[in-house]
Amino acid sequence: MYEFKLLPIESDEIAIFKTDMQEAFLKGAEADCPDLTEEILPEADIDRSLSAKGAAAYKALVDGKMAGGVIVVIDEVTQHNHLDFLYVKYGVQSKGIGQAIWREIERLYPKTKVWETCTPYFEKRNIHFYVNRCGFHIVEFYNPYHKDPHSTNEETKDDYFFRFEKVM
Repeated sequence: MYEFKLLPIESDEIAIFKTDMQEAFLKGAEADCPDLTEEILPEADIDRSLSAKGAAAYKALVDGKMAGGVIVVIDEVTQHNHLDFLYVKYGVQSKGIGQAIWREIERLYPKTKVWETCTPYFEKRNIHFYVNRCGFHIVEFYNPYHKDPHSTNEETKDDYFFRFEKVM
């Protein structure tokens, strides 16, 4: 077993947090789509999440070393909260770290009524994690015929994404 802590990210750790997150997302995408030509998780997407109203970012420490992290956006009024990003550092997956991160997020935000998140259609590992490990349900499938009404990015409006919810 290992010692696990989820702590707020410090400003001097954000660069490595972003790099680790981008690598984890890239390696995950390459595993399912080896011929990828598009950029996976641009830094601007992470920055947009970090600067959103209600955003909170945490680092996951395993035996004192950063092994992952999470960014959530909390709506104090509706308590309909959003999991923007959750990652486990490449090379340390499949050890329960992702589940430990999620359990701690749920503990930190007990007033949450509904959690929501999205993941690309090809991320089988993420779909398994959210549905089978964390208890989310797939509630919508965004695609060129059913576009994400909240997307402001024209480049991703036609992407294929699952939307998940977890009612608490």
